[in-house]
Amino acid sequence: MKTLTILQQITPSHITKPTPWPQSNPAPHHNRRGIPFPPPRTWRLHGGAKGREPIARKSNYTERNDKNDDDKIPEVVWERMISRILFSVGVPLGIGFAFLQAFGVLKEQELWDVPKWLPFLTTFITFGSSALGIAYGSLSTSLDAEEEGSFLGLEQLEKNWAEMWEEEDESGR
Repeated sequence: MKTLTILQQITPSHITKPTPWPQSNPAPHHNRRGIPFPPPRTWRLHGGAKGREPIARKSNYTERNDKNDDDKIPEVVWERMISRILFSVGVPLGIGFAFLQAFGVLKEQELWDVPKWLPFLTTFITFGSSALGIAYGSLSTSLDAEEEGSFLGLEQLEKNWAEMWEEEDESGR
């Protein structure tokens, strides 16, 4: 008990001493010739988003709103697209988790010494294809409300892919 009371009375010497380094005002840095570097630039926000032109005239604005009203996706197509996206994301994700669980069980039960690269590779492939499933699900959906499309939607994928790049070329000109 005496040891604890003695420790409370002693103040650490390294806390009460001033720093051993000299205190000075920060001077601007100079290059080899003694010329000071310019002060750091401040960041400025630029008006307008990249790739979009500012709306200058009111008529131009109304034309854009009219175009946006026509581009609404019908509810049937939207539901079809969401179900395709969920399927094309969920299936590879579920397979990836199943592989990870199976590799874990095989390793715990000492049935097979799974090499470390195998779970990494299967995770990379299944989770990567799951991430690509969002694009595939939306591009493989038929945008016509009356046309259902095939199960895989490969013909719609080709059609929508080409249409997407045509619109990109038209807007870039």
